[in-house]
Amino acid sequence: MSLRLHQDFTLTETDFGAVLLHRRRGTYWQLNPSGALIVTSLLGGSDADGAVQRLVEQYDVDPGQARRDVDSLVADMRAAGALR
Repeated sequence: MSLRLHQDFTLTETDFGAVLLHRRRGTYWQLNPSGALIVTSLLGGSDADGAVQRLVEQYDVDPGQARRDVDSLVADMRAAGALR
C-alpha cells in the first residue's frame, strides 16, 4: 500500500511531528510524531505492515493498536482527499 499525496497537498516534518497542508484551501492538519511516522513510512514506499512494524519498534505499542492507528489515519487522509 505505497501511497502518494494528492498534488494539492504538502507534508512538512516539524520538531513535533508533521504538518499536512492543502495548498489551495490553506487548511492544514497537525500530525503527532506517531502520525508523522505512519505517513512518512507509507509515502516512503512501505506498506501498511511496514508502517505497523515501525510504530511497534519506535513506540512499543501493541501490534493490534498500531494496525488500527495506521488504518484509521489512512482512511482519514483518503476522506480528506490527501491521497491518490
